[in-house]
Amino acid sequence: MKKISRGWSRHVGLVVTMLGLIALLAACGAPAPPGSDAAQPPGDAASAPADAGQQEAATAAVGNPHEAPMLQELVAAGELPPLSERLPKEPLVVEPVERIGKYGGTWRTALMGGQDNAWLVRTISYDHLVRWDRQWTTVEPNIAKEVVPNEDASEYTFYLREGMKWSDGEPFTADDIVFWWEDIAMNAELSPGGPPSWMKVGDADPSVEKVDDYTVVFKFPVPNGLLLQNLATPSGDTPTRYPKHYCQQFHARYNPDGIDALIQEAGATDWVNLFQLKCDGVPGTPYDARWQNSELPTLKAWRLTTAYGAGTQVVAERNPYYWKVDPEGNQLPYIDRVVYDVLEDREVLLLKVLNGEIDMMARHFNTNDNKAVLADNMEAGNYRFFETRSGGNTLGLMFNLNHKDPRMRAIFQDKNFRIAMSHAINRQEIIDVIFVGQGEPMNNAMDKTSIPELYDEEMYTMYTEFDPELAREYLAKAGITEIGPDGYYLGPDGEPFSFVVQTTQAFGHSDIAEMVVQNWQDLGIHAELAVLDRSLLYTRKDTNDFDVHVWGAGGSSSVFLDPRHFVPVTSESAYAMAWYTWYVNPSGVGALVPPEEPPDIVKHQMALYDQIKATGDYQKQLELMKEILAIAKDQFYVIGISSSPPGYGIVKNNFHNVPESMPGSWQYPTPAPTNPEQYFIE
Repeated sequence: MKKISRGWSRHVGLVVTMLGLIALLAACGAPAPPGSDAAQPPGDAASAPADAGQQEAATAAVGNPHEAPMLQELVAAGELPPLSERLPKEPLVVEPVERIGKYGGTWRTALMGGQDNAWLVRTISYDHLVRWDRQWTTVEPNIAKEVVPNEDASEYTFYLREGMKWSDGEPFTADDIVFWWEDIAMNAELSPGGPPSWMKVGDADPSVEKVDDYTVVFKFPVPNGLLLQNLATPSGDTPTRYPKHYCQQFHARYNPDGIDALIQEAGATDWVNLFQLKCDGVPGTPYDARWQNSELPTLKAWRLTTAYGAGTQVVAERNPYYWKVDPEGNQLPYIDRVVYDVLEDREVLLLKVLNGEIDMMARHFNTNDNKAVLADNMEAGNYRFFETRSGGNTLGLMFNLNHKDPRMRAIFQDKNFRIAMSHAINRQEIIDVIFVGQGEPMNNAMDKTSIPELYDEEMYTMYTEFDPELAREYLAKAGITEIGPDGYYLGPDGEPFSFVVQTTQAFGHSDIAEMVVQNWQDLGIHAELAVLDRSLLYTRKDTNDFDVHVWGAGGSSSVFLDPRHFVPVTSESAYAMAWYTWYVNPSGVGALVPPEEPPDIVKHQMALYDQIKATGDYQKQLELMKEILAIAKDQFYVIGISSSPPGYGIVKNNFHNVPESMPGSWQYPTPAPTNPEQYFIE
C-alpha cells in the first residue's frame, strides 16, 4: 500500500471512502490512485516527499531565528531555547492565503454565554493528526507527517514529526497517543461509554500500538472506512489532546501514592473527577479542561493564559513551540494573542462589530436581519465581509420521541402529529422575514448540491405546504380533535396538553422558533417558547429533559460522518437520546440518559450505518446511505424549515490572509481549516 504524505483526493461530496479517498498528491502532479505505480512503498517513514519549496522552508526554519520578536527576546534572555531546538526536524509548511505575514498584534473576537466552546474550537483548536484542506475537498497530514493505510482500511500507520513538542517544551511522541487510548479511551472509569464511536467498528475492540517514538498503528477488526475523515472533524482531536507527562500525575494508575493529596488540593470528589478537571471535561456540565485549565499543555498555535470563566475575557497567547512555519521558514502563528470578550447579549456583540472592535468573526451576530446594517456600516467600521458556504437546513424542530412522560412520548411519536405540526408552519413568511427572501421551503432532507446522488426532491419538499386545514386533518388522524375552554386542542385522551420549544439566541434560532410557535398557537396547539443560554439548552438536551429541541437540521456534505438528523447515532440526535445511548452504550453505565432499545426499523438504520463505517467502497456507502435516508423519509424524525442561504462573517481591513469564501460547517469547522495561524494584522 502507498504512503500518504501530503493529502488525499476526496469525492466532491466529501464522503469518500478509503479506496477513493487516499491518493498520494505527487509533488507537481495529480493524485495517484491506490495500487498505482506512483504509489510509494511504506519503507522509509521519514522520507515524506515534500516539494522543494517545503523542504527549503523547513530547513530555513530550523537553521534561522525566524520567530516573533517577543520570542526572540525570551531567547536572548536565556528564558527560551533557540528556535532550532523548538521546532521538529520537519515542520509543516503552511502556504499563506495572500502573502507572507507580519508578527504581532491581538485578534479581538468574542464568545456568547458560558458554553461557547465551539468558537474556541473553530479558531484556536484545530490541530489533529490529519485535517481538512481549505476548500474541504481533501484530507491532509497535519500532526502526522504521513499516513500509510493498508489495502482494506483496517490498519493505519501514522508517522509523527520527530522533535515536535508540547507548549511547555516537553516532547510529543507516540507515548502520548497510546496514553490516550489505553489509559483514557479504554479506561472504564474515565470513559464508561467506551472509546469514541468513530473508533468502534465490528464487535472486537480496535488497538493503538506504538512501533517506536514516532510511529503508531491503529488496528481495527474490520475496515474503518471513515477513520481519516472523522479524525479531521472537531471530535477527532482526542488522540493528540492529552500530554502524558502532565496528565499522568492525575491518573490513579501512574500516581497511586500522591493522588489523594491532589484530589484534596483540587477539591475533586475522586481521582476520576480530578482527571476530568485537569485534563478532560466533566460530564453533564459545560466544564472542559481545554478552556478552563490554563496549565494544560497543548499542541495548538496559541496556548490558554486566561481561562474561560476566570473573568470577562478568555485569552490565548502564541505557543513558542508551535510546529508550523510559512514558506520562508518563519514560525507561526503571526498573531501574538487572541482575546475573546465573554458577552451575554447578541446586541452588545453587534454593537462591538459596528464599532470596529471585532477583528474577525463569523458567529452569533451574522444573521440575515443584521446584514443590511452591517453592510451600511462597513466604511465606518473599517471591515469587509467574507462568505461562508453552508448547506443543510436553517432549523430543525426535534420533538422528543423518548420523552420521560409516557403521555407526551405517545403524542410526539405519532407521525401524524408531526406532519400536522409541519403543515402548520408558514415557511415562506419565515423566509421573507428572517432570511430576507433567501432560500426556499425545505424539510429535513439532503440539500440539492452537496451530494447529488443522495438528493430526493420528494423528501426535500414533503409536508412543507402551509395548510392549517390539512394540519387539522392530520391532528384528527393522531386522535386530536377536541378543543378545550382555553382555545387549545386537548390530547387524544381528552385532557389538556402543552409543550415547550427550547431554543437559544445563537444563530438567530430564537427568531425562527418564535414564528413557528406562533404558527402552532394559531392552529390551537398550546406551545410555548423558552429562550435559554446555550449551556442550559445543552444540559437539558444531554439529560433528555425537554419537549422540543431546536438546532440546525438537514443533510449536507458531512452526512456520512454526521447523519444525526436521519438516524440517531450521535449525541446531537436530540429527538431520540435514549435510542442514541442504546447505540453507543447499551449497558448504560455512566450514561446521562438510560438506554432504550429502539424499534426494529431504527435498529436496521443503525446496522446500515455500521456497514457504512466498515467499508472502504464509496459506491456501497452511497447505496447504504440511500437506504438510511429512505427510512428517515418514512419515519420523519425532524421538521425542517428552509434551505440555507450563504452565510457571512466580518474581517477588519487590516486583518489579512482570510479567504474571501470558505465552507460553512461545524464538521469543517469554519474557519479553522483556513489556517488561522497564518492570519496576520498589518
